[in-house]
Amino acid sequence: MSIERYQVTVHKESQIKNDPNDWATETGNPRYILDLLLSIINVSVQTVDIVEGLPGVRFE
Repeated sequence: MSIERYQVTVHKESQIKNDPNDWATETGNPRYILDLLLSIINVSVQTVDIVEGLPGVRFE
C-alpha cells in the first residue's frame, strides 16, 4: 500500500476532487485511514515475530 493513494487530489481536466476522507466520513468512521494504517503496522510486526521464531534452514 502506498500512502500517496490516500492524498486529496483534483483531476486537472474535470476538476473532480478525490478525497478518501469523504468516504470515511460518509460511512461513519472518520478514523478509517488511521485504523487501516494501524492494522498494516500490526500485521507487519506480527509477521516479523513469526519469521524470527522459525527454525533455521540449512541447504547442502
